Formats: sequence, structure tokens, C-alpha cells
Amino acid sequence: MLDLFQGARLTPTQRRIAHCLVEHAAKAAYLSAAEVAELAGVSQPSVTRFAMALGYSGYPALRRELRALSSDAPSEPAGQNTIQRAVLAETEHLRRLADDLHRLDDVRAAAALLAASRPLPVLGLRAAAPLAGYFGYFASKVFPDVRVLDTGGTGLQDRLDQARAAGAGAMLAIVLPRYPRESVEAVREAKAAGFAVVAITDSAVSPIADTADVVLPAAVGTQLVFDLHTGPMAMAMVLLEAMCDAAPEAVQSRLEEFEASATRRNVFVV
Repeated sequence: MLDLFQGARLTPTQRRIAHCLVEHAAKAAYLSAAEVAELAGVSQPSVTRFAMALGYSGYPALRRELRALSSDAPSEPAGQNTIQRAVLAETEHLRRLADDLHRLDDVRAAAALLAASRPLPVLGLRAAAPLAGYFGYFASKVFPDVRVLDTGGTGLQDRLDQARAAGAGAMLAIVLPRYPRESVEAVREAKAAGFAVVAITDSAVSPIADTADVVLPAAVGTQLVFDLHTGPMAMAMVLLEAMCDAAPEAVQSRLEEFEASATRRNVFVV
């Protein structure tokens, strides 16, 4: 479904409709324009204009396309429980991510921006905070000044200002559903302050897609009570790998220094 929206210049209202269709993908092909409008919290004419912005004559034509996509989808194997289906859905997300990574232009562009930034702020609030910390932990082994911004409040803008004053030119923003307002606003403030912004988010129509310089989408799992972030975590590590590839000699030197220090301090058991 996301392929239908790729490359289209959508207004904020239209992005909201697109995200609603992605979020309700299982039943989207069977919803009327009025039902989509109600789910997305927009007017029915907005749904019609959205379909026309994608090149369709109206919403019925778009719905026929969605139904064709739905009929092409593989059926679920019988006898699986809810947990198995949720885990298997993650394997499908990873397969799609692997397909998307056959071209690495965006990943390499993002890596070049981030690898050159000293310091390197990494934003991740609420559900994205653990992933920001995970990325920051490994990135700090090879890059000298990684600053994880995982708490909001009035001090968040101060920390962004301090990073900018220290020379930061780019920021990694990890923004996942339900898209904290504070994260979206922080990305806008960072852009206004002159940062280049790389975003890891769940889809190409997320609320920060138009603000970020480079968007790296990776779907989240939604079949359990709380989201599964397998895809975004994989994307974060792919991005870090590309950052290491951008400066291999410096990375190797930093890794050797870390290993020597860890051995001296007996940090690890093996």
C-alpha cells in the first residue's frame, strides 16, 4: 500500500488519510469514503481530493486498487495462534525492509550526514527512547560525542541548542507511533536551528516525513497490545553500519581503543 503513496506530494491532511489507510490496512479496501473520513478525522471531500492527488478519478477508483492489492495478499496459514501470527508478521516486515534496502542511496546519504556531525544528537522520546539508547550505546563506541536525547520537557530545547553550539550539524530522530507531539516539535525546532535531520520512523507518511531531510521507514508490528519495533531496530543498526563504512579507518582505531580499555578494566566475561 505504501507504494501507492511514494513520490506523491501530500498535504498534512492527505498524509493523515494515508496514514489512516496504512494503519487500517486489513480493512481499508472495504471502507467507504465517509468511513475513511471518520477514521482519519477529516471531511469526506478531503478523502476524494486525496484519491485525486494520487492520480485516481476519485475514491472509488482508489478503493478498487486497494481491493486488488488485498486480493493479491497471501492468506494466513491455518492453526496459528495470535502470538505466532504477530511474530510471523515481523518476519514479513523484515522481508519488506530487506527488499527496500536493495538501493542504499538514502541510507548512505543519512550516514554521511550523521557521521560528519560532532557532536551527534540522537532524539528518541517515549516508546522510541529505548531504541535511541540502543543506537547511542553502540554509536558511542566509534563516534566521539554521541548525545542521546531521551527525555522531554523544557530542557530538551536547551540540549539541542547546546549541541548546535558545540558544532553539531545533523541529528538522528527516531519517531514512532503514537508520535509524541514533543518529538515532532523538536524535529521542527532542530530544522529551524540549522540541523540536517535524519528520521527513522514507521512509514513514509509519518508526521515528520516532510520535515526530515532523509526518511528511513521501517514498519512496526501492531498485532499485540504494544507495538513491536523489530523493523526500526534493524534499520537503526543498518544505518550505524553505513556510518562506520563512511569512515572505516577512524572507526577501526576507535574500536581498538575501546577493546584495549575494556580488556584492561575487565569489563566483559568473554
